[in-house]
Amino acid sequence: MSVLAMTSLALDTQAVERRRAIQTTAARTLRRRHTSGLVMRAVCMVAFLVTLAPLGLLIGYVTYRGVGAWSVNFFTHLPTPEGIPGGGISNALVGTVIIDGLALAMAVPVGLMVALFLVERTGKLATTLRFGADILTGLPTILVGLFIFSILVQPLKHFSAISASVALAVIMLPIMVRASEEALRTVPEDLWDAGMALGARQSRVVRSVVVRTALPGLVTGNLLALSRAVGETAPLLFTVSVFSYTMNTSPFQPMNSLPYVIWLDAQSPFKNLQQQAWGTALALVVVVLALAIVGRLVAERLNRRARA
Repeated sequence: MSVLAMTSLALDTQAVERRRAIQTTAARTLRRRHTSGLVMRAVCMVAFLVTLAPLGLLIGYVTYRGVGAWSVNFFTHLPTPEGIPGGGISNALVGTVIIDGLALAMAVPVGLMVALFLVERTGKLATTLRFGADILTGLPTILVGLFIFSILVQPLKHFSAISASVALAVIMLPIMVRASEEALRTVPEDLWDAGMALGARQSRVVRSVVVRTALPGLVTGNLLALSRAVGETAPLLFTVSVFSYTMNTSPFQPMNSLPYVIWLDAQSPFKNLQQQAWGTALALVVVVLALAIVGRLVAERLNRRARA
């Protein structure tokens, strides 16, 4: 065998050995990656279950304690004095709708305008507003209730639903501002520029193009803020904390609400009122879950319509 042939055979042997080494290393790396992926998937699943467990236990326990209080009369009758069974929460349901509805009507336009300002402007004022919204998000709600008590309840000399709505609007506003700002920032700048290039006024571009494109995120953020406000109790104690056995729909007068009924009945020594407190808590949980589900469905539908 010639030297050239022997050299060629040695090179072929080395190439084969190198390929085998590469294949072995690749197979070992692939197995390690598969194993790491399975381990991390299991860790994520455990973390998900740990996170979901408190929510499941909370919903399950509230359902167990409160479903016995539910009936047609529970949702349609007015409350009864202590010790007398058969009372309901119809006035608290109506009061919650009025108080939270007014708060939503106050907070939505202000939150949207502030978010538009933060998106379009830069500088110290925008930075200060953004920082203030972040601070208000973590502010204890009892301080908000105390503040509204000082500037509205005391001057008016009585509790009122409108005072409670203002307090809840203040709580909702920073969440709406930050969520709306992020939703508006998802709108491509090309759409802004295209609308301005067509000669439309800036207000028309914002109304017809920007807000419409960001509508799914805006709706989700507003419903998230509403869900936060629906369950707040501390502001109501300072603004509308007068229990009533009658149906009152005037926003300038005190009225019942679901969180306040829960807080008040849970302290009662009477078993029927304690049961009513658990039933009211279950109703409040259902309202919050319904808001979350409706927000998700509305956002998905608006997204599909925007893509179409």
